[in-house]
Amino acid sequence: MSFYAPPTDIFARVWVDLPARLGWTRRMNPLVEKFVGKPAHSFLEGPSFDTDGNLYVVNFAFGEIIRITPEGEPSVICTYDGAPNGLQVGPDGMIYVSDRLRGIMRLDTSSGRIELLCGPERSPVGFVGPSDIAIAGNGDIYFTDQGDSHLLEPTGRAFRFSASGKLDLLMEGLPGPNGITLDPTENYLFVALTYGPAVWRGRIRPDGAIDKVGVFQTLPGGYSGTDGLAMDEKGGLAACHNRLGTVWLFDPDGAPVYRVRSPADAGRKITNVAYGGPGNAQLFMTEAESGKILIADAPVPGLVLPGQRRKATTVRA
Repeated sequence: MSFYAPPTDIFARVWVDLPARLGWTRRMNPLVEKFVGKPAHSFLEGPSFDTDGNLYVVNFAFGEIIRITPEGEPSVICTYDGAPNGLQVGPDGMIYVSDRLRGIMRLDTSSGRIELLCGPERSPVGFVGPSDIAIAGNGDIYFTDQGDSHLLEPTGRAFRFSASGKLDLLMEGLPGPNGITLDPTENYLFVALTYGPAVWRGRIRPDGAIDKVGVFQTLPGGYSGTDGLAMDEKGGLAACHNRLGTVWLFDPDGAPVYRVRSPADAGRKITNVAYGGPGNAQLFMTEAESGKILIADAPVPGLVLPGQRRKATTVRA
């Protein structure tokens, strides 16, 4: 990206420290051992807002789903035997989770009951490990299937699970597909490739297939990669750059215009991002090293997703 003008810096701040507020301690389990390598209290992903301004995130490491009120009060609303990796509130108000071990889950927040909606047995090629999720206005669920894919083993995929219950393989041969989102028209699908590192964009044809796939933007390499994605109301893209403590804000043509930076009192593993707050004009980021939720003011308001609507909620920064 060196041939672009330097992007303007935006500095994030800590909104909620979840380990401090929820009393989490550092522990080990197979997921923590594989993805963190040392005892951890959490590995946060999947921020998404509901119509009341509550923010939901997942603790991938310990199978927890957390709700945070607009005032910043967190609570664990569900703990189950799984590895929730992505989350989005659906247009029906239910919580949909992409689980690395199990598939696509559905959570009823009123009862706390979670159930398997689409497992690997529904796919003729199985799943290698679902990662992130995006939901269209008609209820169709798009999700990435990352597993352990990388450049030498590009076994990742992207699927659509339609509201009618049909599972379609949309893209395959991907090196580390991670974040996923739709443009404001829902005619284009964006997929982050952690081991690209890049963001690809493909057109959704009237028959539902994907074509005209191209590189929307590439990112600096090294050991860091593209993670979660979010869309603003004008078609600009927010892309997390894991391990660089960064969220890039690209304009609709792919030019990097802003760089959101993690604060000194948080880590550098910004895994995912969502728009919310008053006017949908704030960025909320999950930071996996510290277990903190970060917040920053957005230059362009976010796209209002099917599971949320504009509300004059007050966020305590």
